[in-house]
Amino acid sequence: MPYVITEPCIDVKDGTCVDVCPVDCIKTTPDDAMFYIDPDGCIDCNACRHVCPVDAIFSTWEIPVGQEQYTQINADFFRKR
Repeated sequence: MPYVITEPCIDVKDGTCVDVCPVDCIKTTPDDAMFYIDPDGCIDCNACRHVCPVDAIFSTWEIPVGQEQYTQINADFFRKR
């Protein structure tokens, strides 16, 4: 999974990242507090990262300490569907 959405997205749900994603791999539901990146759909283009207003998107190699669990949280969102 090249990119992961982390904690700063919670309760923000700006959606700018969705608008720039060329493969439509960023999703949420009305009941979820944040957006999630599909690990199987992300093409590592980096477009979402540059527009995130809360700097919540990181490559899997750069996730801040203490937020590593968001790799699994993003993947689990898509496995449940």
